[in-house]
Amino acid sequence: MSEQVTVTVPAALRPQVEGQESVAADGATVGEVLTGLRTQYPSFGDKLFPGGGEQINRSINIYVNEEDIRFLDNFGTPVTAKDQVDIILAIAGG
Repeated sequence: MSEQVTVTVPAALRPQVEGQESVAADGATVGEVLTGLRTQYPSFGDKLFPGGGEQINRSINIYVNEEDIRFLDNFGTPVTAKDQVDIILAIAGG
C-alpha cells in the first residue's frame, strides 16, 4: 500500500517546486515517490533526471532516514509516511 511521503528539497531546486521546502508524493518505494514528483513537478523531474532518462543526476543524492539509498536498495528502497526522505546536492570544490 502506498503512503504519502514528505521529501525535503534543497534550496537550489525549490524554484522547480513552487518555492516549497518540502513536497509530498505517494509511493511505497523511493522510485515511486520520485516518479510521483516528476509528474507533479515536471521541471523538478528534469533536474533530478536530466534528459528525461532513468539515471539520476550525478550531483544529487537521495537519503532515507539519513541513509544514502545507494547503500540500501536504491530506488527500490521501501518508504512509509514515517520516513524522512531528503534530496541533497553534492558539493564539489577545492
